[in-house]
This record gives sequence, structure tokens and C-alpha cells, in this order.
Amino acid sequence: MKKTDIPQDPSVLDKFTKEVCYAVDESGKYVTALSRGWEIKASALGITWEDIEKKVEAARQEVLKGNASPILYFIELRVMDIGIVSAYTGFWKWTIKRHLNPLIFHKLSDATLQKYADLFEVTVPELKTMTAQ
Repeated sequence: MKKTDIPQDPSVLDKFTKEVCYAVDESGKYVTALSRGWEIKASALGITWEDIEKKVEAARQEVLKGNASPILYFIELRVMDIGIVSAYTGFWKWTIKRHLNPLIFHKLSDATLQKYADLFEVTVPELKTMTAQ
């Protein structure tokens, strides 16, 4: 691909990052160049982000109904899973699953809540109320 042919289609991540591509310049040498994205990839990313937004909203509704703790909401919001949360907090996976129960969550110590808050980059009050974005 020639450097002038690198796609520059807008994408979901357009404001955050650019993709490095290899292309041939005018003198025939391979060079790196930045791309904003290309239409097919942008479409796939858009669909993926829509799915993530649906999961976040479903988790929020589960918390509001009293079926889950706010930890579930932040796991979905930060695009994590229990394994990742376990690796960063040092809690065993079964402990995290237990903390997803709102009755258990409300009994957690401030130190435990602070570990979750640090991971999700929120304060403890924001963790408890799901007010952070």
C-alpha cells in the first residue's frame, strides 16, 4: 500500500488513538504512517462498543434491582472480568463472586472497598453509588 492510500476513515477510537501502518513512500521504501482507521474496522468497533454499553446498562439495572453489587457495574464499565479483578486486587475469584452479592457487599470493610475503588479508579462513595464514569 502506498503512503497516500492509507485509510483515514473516522472511527470510535478516533479521538483516543491512531493505528500505525506500514506503507511504501514516494522513493519505494517502507515507512510507518498513522491511520485514523478504515470503514470496516470502524463498523466492527462500533458494534462492539454498543454491546459493551448494553452490558453496562444491564449491570446497572441489576444493581438498582438489588440483584448485584456495584462491583458488577464497574467490572462491565471498565471492560474487565473476574479474573482480571482477581489479579489486580489479590482477592480469589470465589471471593469476588461473593462480593457481587449486595448483602455481602454492604458488609465489606473500608479497606476491601478501597482495593476495588483503586482498581476501578473511583472513590469509595462513587463505588457504593455507581456515580463515577
